[in-house]
Amino acid sequence: MMQLQDREERHRKDWGRQSAYFGMFLALSLIFSYLETLIPISFGIPGIKLGLANVVTVAALYYAGTKEALVLAILRNILSGFLFGNLFAIFYSIAGSLSSIFIMHLLKKRGSFSVTGVSIAGGVFHNIGQLLVAMVVVESFSISYYAPVLLTAGMITGAVIGLLVQKLQRYLKKGQMR
Repeated sequence: MMQLQDREERHRKDWGRQSAYFGMFLALSLIFSYLETLIPISFGIPGIKLGLANVVTVAALYYAGTKEALVLAILRNILSGFLFGNLFAIFYSIAGSLSSIFIMHLLKKRGSFSVTGVSIAGGVFHNIGQLLVAMVVVESFSISYYAPVLLTAGMITGAVIGLLVQKLQRYLKKGQMR
């Protein structure tokens, strides 16, 4: 009887700890999303952003798991879309997040890529997902001329995000949100 009570108590504490970490990760990703709206970066190309909130998503992928990173990204996309963007931004962001987390999960699982390599692939696939949605929205493949610029931007931002997550590794413990 005592063991069951101890196990239930540990489960409640773990659930509370996991919820606190998840809330902190979500809040941090929303803060990064907001800060990005304040940075007047214009590359002359619509839609290219630094993707600062993806630092939190990649960190969550490595330190919490794929499911947690996916839920975090979708919640961030919805909340930041309503707070700082619009309905179209939500669709584009979710498409990018789904495709990037899918490829990052596969590459991470394979184990032969660094965090930066996985993040670069995530940046590229994020832009591919968004480009596919744009093609559906405008009902034309002609927008694919934009692909080289978007893929290059995805590689650059993915590398920056991956390097930042590698720097954060010493402060994070695996499984904190599990």
